[in-house]
Amino acid sequence: MNVAMNVRSDAKSAEALADDLFRPMGAKGVVARTAKYEKVIEALGRLISGLRDPDAEIYSFPPVTSRRQVEKSGYLMSFPNLLGCVCCLHGSEDSIRRAVDCSADGRDWTDSLSAADLVLNPAACYPVYPMVAARGPVPGEGLHFDVAADCFRREPSDDLDRFQSFRMREFVRIGSPDQIMKFREGWMAQARYFADSLGLPSRLDLANDPFFGRAGELMAASQKQQSLKFELLIPIHSAERPTACMSFNYHLDHFSEAWDLRDAAGRPVHSGCVAFGMDRLAVAMFRTHGLTLEHWPSGVRQTLQL
Repeated sequence: MNVAMNVRSDAKSAEALADDLFRPMGAKGVVARTAKYEKVIEALGRLISGLRDPDAEIYSFPPVTSRRQVEKSGYLMSFPNLLGCVCCLHGSEDSIRRAVDCSADGRDWTDSLSAADLVLNPAACYPVYPMVAARGPVPGEGLHFDVAADCFRREPSDDLDRFQSFRMREFVRIGSPDQIMKFREGWMAQARYFADSLGLPSRLDLANDPFFGRAGELMAASQKQQSLKFELLIPIHSAERPTACMSFNYHLDHFSEAWDLRDAAGRPVHSGCVAFGMDRLAVAMFRTHGLTLEHWPSGVRQTLQL
């Protein structure tokens, strides 16, 4: 994709957007969003909804999900440094009161916490696979999903393109290898027109996930060698350091092995997804077009129905 990576010379820097679009909440990468910002998020959501497969099942997932399911899906082994676990005070009333009193005395009460059966959802698609597993064989035509979730990854940062708490939208495809490849290739081709319709300079590039540790380096290299992940890059900080705002992923049979997902003939199915980073796309829109929606290009406003 050979789209020039230019940003308007009068557009505000990503850092200068913060005062207009967000309010701090006392932790890096966690912000309150203004009405103007949410207006663009909602418009992007409408646009993406119009692009989903007509047969797609639609789900909105909560920001927490089953710890056991995330462990079974392999996220803990691959990205332990990014996962957030929900911890709570357990025990008798007396033991909980003693922990609370620690805080009143200026001591650390968090030593009394223990893990619950929940983790913060790291990606919108993770709850899909156990849902499909509970149904039995995957039909020959495969399955389509359109899912959304508030997600969390432990990456504290002041950068507006790396929130810890962020919104993700995903189109998920489960079926035969040919079905997954056709789905992903179609979306990689369509991504250019999606970015163009939003007036966003972009390019497509081969990528890998940030797997953890030395073993993760081998997994990342293998992922690149097999061309399993591509990203749509859009400049937020600069054209030289663009941000991944969409990703196009082929999981092979990873989730089918974890969840025993098979077709009617008993063969393992494959899966893939297209992920939209909703907050990154919105920040890129303001970074590229400025803070005044009325001054955005008419074609962009028409595309978003603003």
